[in-house]
Amino acid sequence: MDELKVTQILKNDLGFSNSSIEKIKKFNNHLLEYNKSYNLISKNTEKNIWHRHILDSAQIIKFIDFSKSSKLVDFGSGAGFPGVILALYDRISSFHVKLYEKSSVKRDFLKKLKIYLDIKNITVENNVYEKEIIADVIVCRAFKKLEEILSISREIVKKPHKLIILKGKNAQSEINKVSLGSNYSYKLEKSITDYDSKIIIVDAR
Repeated sequence: MDELKVTQILKNDLGFSNSSIEKIKKFNNHLLEYNKSYNLISKNTEKNIWHRHILDSAQIIKFIDFSKSSKLVDFGSGAGFPGVILALYDRISSFHVKLYEKSSVKRDFLKKLKIYLDIKNITVENNVYEKEIIADVIVCRAFKKLEEILSISREIVKKPHKLIILKGKNAQSEINKVSLGSNYSYKLEKSITDYDSKIIIVDAR
């Protein structure tokens, strides 16, 4: 799926404004330039970045209740997916978005990106294990196994909160291998970027 098709989906289906999409285009160009020197994303995915990374991240918007949430956390933000894409969504401007990334190279990129795009509602953090995390919504994309994410949720994140986790075709089998506990419930949603991939949505109370 090319840039034009993805931008149409962002605007018509997900509600991104023209100004948000323009910032995403600048983000894309900046990332590709930075990626020449640093391996922020796989070189193999550069030609498919709009579908593989941007749209995959943006689809999370559908599962966030903006009337009930104001603090969003991205575990393992990497090059900014999905956290930066979500921060650029107009209706999330009142949110505070924390990007957790352990790589100093990627943190440096995210900090420069914040300035370059003038994104006022994000902060860049280091290790998710350093202190208690307060969040309404936690998003994860290519972060850790489900068991480890749930462990962080139980031990470090103040409740209640929602987890939105982008997973591949083995999402259900991962869930079957973990013990959720009585205060955790989940559902699976289909990904719009990959027929076999799933989005795990967990409510932690």
